Amino acid sequence: MAEMNIDLGGLAGRPTTSQADPFQSALYGAGPGLIRSGLGAYSEKFLGSSSDFMQSNITQYLSNPQYYFQVNNQYVRNKLKVVLFPFLHRGHWTRITEPVGGRLSYKPPVQDINAPDLYIPLMAFATYIVVAGYALGVLGRG
Repeated sequence: MAEMNIDLGGLAGRPTTSQADPFQSALYGAGPGLIRSGLGAYSEKFLGSSSDFMQSNITQYLSNPQYYFQVNNQYVRNKLKVVLFPFLHRGHWTRITEPVGGRLSYKPPVQDINAPDLYIPLMAFATYIVVAGYALGVLGRG
């Protein structure tokens, strides 16, 4: 009866042949330092350009965060109605502009139902956290 080597799955007697790595020639001479420096330069260029873009355009969208929280109870009620039942919305879907200092500016959410706001998404997220915490607590997983 032939003995089997358990560690090698019975393949202990076979000769090992070294096959050439098919990708070795493609990366010949490209050590880890060369690859890291190349990727580092590319990522620095990419991230630098996106950082410049964000710095130049961030003031355009978030120059006044209070603008996005100018809401009242009637606005919240009407906005939830538009979000949940858009087919009932009677009126325009464009934002209302007003001239301010020789240029056009959009009206705040309290005066325009189509203006973007951050109050409703923030309250939805807070409600989700509270309800999820309560549900996990009741189920005993928290």
